[in-house]
Amino acid sequence: MTTQMHIDFVSDVSCPWCAIGLASLEDALHQIGDAVHADIDFQPFELNPSIPFEGQNIVEHVAEKYGYTREQSEENRSVLIERAKDVGFDMAIDADSRIYNTFDAHRLLHWACSTPHQLALKHALLRANFSDGKNPGDPEVLVAAAEEAGLDVEQVREVLSSGRYAAEVRAEMARWQARGIASVPAIIVNGRHLISGGQPAEVFARALRQIAAQGLV
Repeated sequence: MTTQMHIDFVSDVSCPWCAIGLASLEDALHQIGDAVHADIDFQPFELNPSIPFEGQNIVEHVAEKYGYTREQSEENRSVLIERAKDVGFDMAIDADSRIYNTFDAHRLLHWACSTPHQLALKHALLRANFSDGKNPGDPEVLVAAAEEAGLDVEQVREVLSSGRYAAEVRAEMARWQARGIASVPAIIVNGRHLISGGQPAEVFARALRQIAAQGLV
């Protein structure tokens, strides 16, 4: 018998652990097979809401935000690159990479939730940011990612130019923060069960099997 699950994946396009966590979660669902069928909705969380359009150098950013030295920053990037490689994601970040504002990406993802293409858009945005080094706040980058995901380009341009869904995205971010989400990725199963961080696929699979087996749905 297949257990139906709803997963809210709270994350940011600028979060490398979110890219790793998503790949691991999808691997876990593949491992579980027909035992679980999960619908995934991507929920917004801005790690750097005050960052300007042009972004900030990654080394400068983590030094200001976390107090990392250049050596610690390099070591952290190496860990991320290896973990990403393990889950089949190309994390092409180096000392010249930049952190960007992602609010418009969240607006677009919010709109895409009403279509069958939100997951594909999320993947395209993560690749644009981490694999291709593009600015996920740039309207043309967003349009290209949306087109790659199968969304209607004219509708995408209208959403971006109109400012639609800004209030809804802010309300959603506030709702998740009010529920205690302070770091991402945060994976909430059926609105009740939290799995935090970019866990290995085996950890996700074990947790989902336990939820299904115990009828915690």
